[in-house]
Amino acid sequence: MRRRRKGGPLGKILTLFLLLCAAGVIYYIYTMNMIPMKYLALIAAGAVVVVGLVGFLTWNFYSRGKFVIGMFLWFAVLMVLAVSLLYVRQTKSTIEEITTSDVEVSAMGVFVKSDSAAASIPETTGSSYGILRELDRENTDAALEKIQAELGAAPATTEYDGLTELVNGLVAGETGAIVLNEAYVDVIRELEGFANLDSMIREIATEEVETEIQLPPAQASYTQPSGDAGTTEGTADTGDGTAAPAPVQVQQTAPPIQNKDVLVVYVSGIDNRGGIVAKSRSDVNIVAVANMATKQMLLINTPRDYFVPLSISNGAPDKLTHAGIYGINVSMDTLSMLYNVPIPFYIKVNFQGFIDIIDALGGIDVYSDYEFSSKNELGWYYYKGINHMDGAAALTFARERFSFADGDRQRGKNQMAVIQAIMKKAISPDLIRNYSAIMKSLEGSFETNISYEEIATIMMRQLEDGGEWNLVTYSVNGTGDTQKPYSLGSPAYVMVPDQSTVDTAKQMIQDVIGGSGLIQVEEEASALLSEEEANAIAAEANGLLTPTPAPEDAAAGTAAGGTAAAPADGTAAAAPAAAAPADG
Repeated sequence: MRRRRKGGPLGKILTLFLLLCAAGVIYYIYTMNMIPMKYLALIAAGAVVVVGLVGFLTWNFYSRGKFVIGMFLWFAVLMVLAVSLLYVRQTKSTIEEITTSDVEVSAMGVFVKSDSAAASIPETTGSSYGILRELDRENTDAALEKIQAELGAAPATTEYDGLTELVNGLVAGETGAIVLNEAYVDVIRELEGFANLDSMIREIATEEVETEIQLPPAQASYTQPSGDAGTTEGTADTGDGTAAPAPVQVQQTAPPIQNKDVLVVYVSGIDNRGGIVAKSRSDVNIVAVANMATKQMLLINTPRDYFVPLSISNGAPDKLTHAGIYGINVSMDTLSMLYNVPIPFYIKVNFQGFIDIIDALGGIDVYSDYEFSSKNELGWYYYKGINHMDGAAALTFARERFSFADGDRQRGKNQMAVIQAIMKKAISPDLIRNYSAIMKSLEGSFETNISYEEIATIMMRQLEDGGEWNLVTYSVNGTGDTQKPYSLGSPAYVMVPDQSTVDTAKQMIQDVIGGSGLIQVEEEASALLSEEEANAIAAEANGLLTPTPAPEDAAAGTAAGGTAAAPADGTAAAAPAAAAPADG
């Protein structure tokens, strides 16, 4: 009787190695705390079965057919484990990256008159420095300390009450230099007579001032000025013919959220020029309220020019967008006051990150309420209905306001339409196909104070509970007016809140918190301006004197070298043929 030949140690070694690799990957996934135990158990059981099959096939080397099949399976399983480990490590690394920042940077510029010979701080020795008397004084004083270190002595300073006075003082020769937060530069450009600010002053240095982000705990209570924010009742004369609401002293406390299933997040979209950690005006101001138990999600858009008291202004109203200059916490607290609800979390994304994420997803399908051509960025054309957009097309769509009678409000609705499209695409198979690119696009573009542990808990709960979310959007409204904002020394366009829409938003927020189902509220439609009207408004705001190309011209521009965004319904949003100044 012939003895059966053994296969030797090779099959045993291969099986043991594969088993150790599988155990290591599963343990690493376990430490991430994102996958429910029932799924981990299924993964572990499946791994044991596959590894056992590999062992059975490779155990006897002399059974060549089985051994070859076993080796192919061994390599395939090893590759799956390697890719899985790569994905989970990348996921953990990305989440840790976007949740670790706890500081904001104020870029404090040192500016001189455009025709000044000074090209650096040492060359301003002996000059008086113009500074703001009260506005942004903490950052100004920190910058002056750094300037003193470079000069070797404290510079003489001249104080001004407002931004325009500060710049005019420099231009008039009252000072040799000024210290100004770079976030204010675009604010000044919006003011009458300062559109050509770059030809008036020149920046010679930047001093970065870091401040720790101070945020309250999730269940903290907030104070809210009594009365209707932004109305002209009880106004005080500003001395220039305009009316500004007098500071409100009486305060009421907003109740903390008792429902642990509710997550309230401020979503801020900022210009990418200063980087994600830079203090900057926020062009996107959305409050997201989600109830994990009922799967209800509400997105509330607040126009950037909404005229409301800031949390630091002692009741004096300002444009909401200016709150970001003083830090993300001021924007959050201001919206908390407006809607009478604690907002403990934020997500901040810059515009370049916005483009990268959508491109990594392979584009998104966005519904447009209107057919229009962009006046903010020339060359883009959008059709009513579904438009397939790449990152650049989506960003232009989300920033457009000149085409609409109530531009800021419609812009907010378009921004939420883009967010909805991103969320829809993110749960599609495209997420897996483009996973690495998507994770990479998040790094350096996103920032949040939602901790890794909290994100992991949310993901685990969603996997355990499953179910589709009911997503509802709403945009508060207001009336355009000219008022003197807290952050400016002269009147500017603002949107005075329509308190009835604010009250509606408050009620919808409480409905989510209380567990009620949400129904999409029918909102008053914006009026679409004619080409002539839209071009005139854009020309006045941004100096756009070149008419927007017609659809066929835009298509021709695409053929000349642009990248067309091909919508799902066959329409097209053409790539830009010419660039217009960015919307301020």
